[in-house]
Amino acid sequence: QVQLVESGGGLVQPGGSLRLSCVASGSIFEINVMGWYRQATKKERELVATITGGGFTNYADSVKGRFTISRENTKNTMYLQMNVLKPEDTAVYYCNAAGRTPAWRTFDVWGQGTQVTVSS
Repeated sequence: QVQLVESGGGLVQPGGSLRLSCVASGSIFEINVMGWYRQATKKERELVATITGGGFTNYADSVKGRFTISRENTKNTMYLQMNVLKPEDTAVYYCNAAGRTPAWRTFDVWGQGTQVTVSS
């Protein structure tokens, strides 16, 4: 079983920065893709950014140039550096990871979410 734990959310003023972390633990052989998603109140969950094991990244247009996704493969950890935050970035941010266990079973798991609120 694989678990994800996010941290780093909080309240920040517009224009400020936050750094989210996501740590994966459990029966992990490899993690192919990790990603951040967010869900604002009364809205659908949406992609923020993804990163492969080789470091290839993909961003939603709304965060390009402001957010940076990264990961430390040896620590099964992923980060999201969020700069120039806007009120519309307010949401619960979820971590996702897809990969394989040592028994070669696939997994696709989600974290519990961390709240990010951008407000003055």
